[in-house]
Amino acid sequence: MIRFFEVLNQNRSFIILSLIMLATFAVFLISWLKEPRRLLNGILFTIFLLAFGVWLTVMILSTSLRPLILTYEILIVLFIATITLLAAFSWLFFLWNAYIVWKRESHTLSNLLTLFIGIGIIVVWLVALVGPFRNLPSWVRILLYAPTAILDYLLFVAYNFLVNLTFYQIVPRQYNQDYLIVLGAGLAHGEQVTPLLASRINRAIQYAQKQVTKGRKMPKLIMSGGKGGDEKVSEAQAMTEYAIARGIEPKDILLEDNSKNTYQNMKFSAEVAAKDFGSKNYKAKFFSNNYHIFRASLYAKAAGLNANGVGCYTRLYFLPNAIVREFAAVLLLKKKRHLIAIFLIILFFAIYALFDFTGIIH
Repeated sequence: MIRFFEVLNQNRSFIILSLIMLATFAVFLISWLKEPRRLLNGILFTIFLLAFGVWLTVMILSTSLRPLILTYEILIVLFIATITLLAAFSWLFFLWNAYIVWKRESHTLSNLLTLFIGIGIIVVWLVALVGPFRNLPSWVRILLYAPTAILDYLLFVAYNFLVNLTFYQIVPRQYNQDYLIVLGAGLAHGEQVTPLLASRINRAIQYAQKQVTKGRKMPKLIMSGGKGGDEKVSEAQAMTEYAIARGIEPKDILLEDNSKNTYQNMKFSAEVAAKDFGSKNYKAKFFSNNYHIFRASLYAKAAGLNANGVGCYTRLYFLPNAIVREFAAVLLLKKKRHLIAIFLIILFFAIYALFDFTGIIH
């Protein structure tokens, strides 16, 4: 026992560091399991990663084993080099992806997002290499740091979004649902289910069948989608006919045919489920493409629908463009928060430039 306390006393700092690292992981895990639709989860996971990195570094250095330390140093250098190369040549990836999307998908503005990003990265690199602002007064250069700081802020927000989107793909399935809500999408020729929409319905049917094979009741499918201006029938009606043709009984399908957007999908589907169930104490999942389910979950949360999403497969080449579009939509969803942050960044550099101009900071 005395020996135990001696060892404990000698390694007190490392033990405290270990407890801090475990605490950051516990905070992230509890937050994510309790509410995976929370944007804060990405930040909490990043804090854990930083704590884990510090803990691992201290642990390896404390061993004094030169081969182990050398291997760790090589891995760190390789990691940094990989990140640097990816950042340096990311423009090439985005331009290549834009070409593939343009070749295989419709020629719409939303399908050109990766092209714009690729061109933007090239412009940033050229400006950084040429350095056209080097001879400007120092206070002007300080003002020009503001766009860079704003870009860094947006990159961090994008990183946080990607972390949340990634973790949302592995939210526990829980095959005990009362309702499966399928989110609509546009119809082909005004009345036919598109391959994208079919993948959502098929995934919901697969989920329902798996729940039944586990010995639980057949959940009801809520087909959610109104009638667009260029559509002959509502999306919900077309989806219902598609599901019936694939063996789903009409009694197991409910229609929500008034929604025009994702928020209304969630709000009106929640009302349909509550009316059918007799209360709001039902269990539900919603179905959409894997790149869309996290943003859809934010709308579900805003609409008061206590449901998480299940994603269906999306072709890999389409994912970068789709994820960029989703990020832009989430950015606009929280635009007030981000506008305040951007304003504070601009204000900071404006005050700093003013101090430099008046000579206060010299």
